[in-house]
Amino acid sequence: MCIEKQIEFLSYDNDYLGIAFTMNSLILFTVGAVILGIFISFRNTPVVKANNRNLSFILLVSIKLSFLSVFLFLGRPSDITCMLRQTSFGNTFSIAVSCVLAKTILVYIVFKATKPGSSWSKWVGAKLSHYIVLVCSFIQILITVLWLSISPPFVEYNIISEPGKIIIQCNEGSVVAFYIVLSYMGLLASLSFIVAFLARTLPDSFNEAKYITFSMLLFCSVWITMIPAYLSTKGKNTVCVEIFAIITSSCGLLFCIFLPKCYIILLKPEMNSKQYLLGNPNK
Repeated sequence: MCIEKQIEFLSYDNDYLGIAFTMNSLILFTVGAVILGIFISFRNTPVVKANNRNLSFILLVSIKLSFLSVFLFLGRPSDITCMLRQTSFGNTFSIAVSCVLAKTILVYIVFKATKPGSSWSKWVGAKLSHYIVLVCSFIQILITVLWLSISPPFVEYNIISEPGKIIIQCNEGSVVAFYIVLSYMGLLASLSFIVAFLARTLPDSFNEAKYITFSMLLFCSVWITMIPAYLSTKGKNTVCVEIFAIITSSCGLLFCIFLPKCYIILLKPEMNSKQYLLGNPNK
């Protein structure tokens, strides 16, 4: 007699892991929205204006979108969700890391330009940071467009990995394109880490570089460890590994960079002054 095989995929309503990922994503998205609201409410204060507040807004929005991209990995896969999964998180993370890179470069250049006769002064300005974000993000978008044009991801019914089960999963189409997307994200994160590490000795009042260094170190560590785990797992566990990497790295960016500023804005308002940022708290 024929025995019907069990169909397996990561569900967001009948699977404990799916429910846990759904709740975490919603909670973290709400936290990101609250932090964005705080920054918008205090947008004219020195702490928010420091290091380009427009980049902070873009970074917060991209982090929120990365939390929402988790929902593309949940539920029964389709050709559309398979195409949107990797491209959505790849592009949102590239925008986020590009903002981090631009913020770090801007801080480094500003302090280099304060020296008399410095040639760095011609690079100071918001246009440079905007160009960095646009160019770095455009390269990732171009990579994903080529990926979708040449060999897009598609739904695959895996009947080999586990006997007695049909695993509905996404085939990446082009594995090379998938790892190019990850490698480019890693390149941007590595550049951000290097520039932030070089800027770590700047005055403590502009110590965002220290938090960026830690967040990029966490970001790179998560995705480096994700690759062997991604290759060694099967079925819905592979999806769980990628979701965990997305949530963890997004949390690293959100909490390491923005929580210290929220602490100053809400609990230490006396530190949220131009005199304190310039190192003259007694004035």
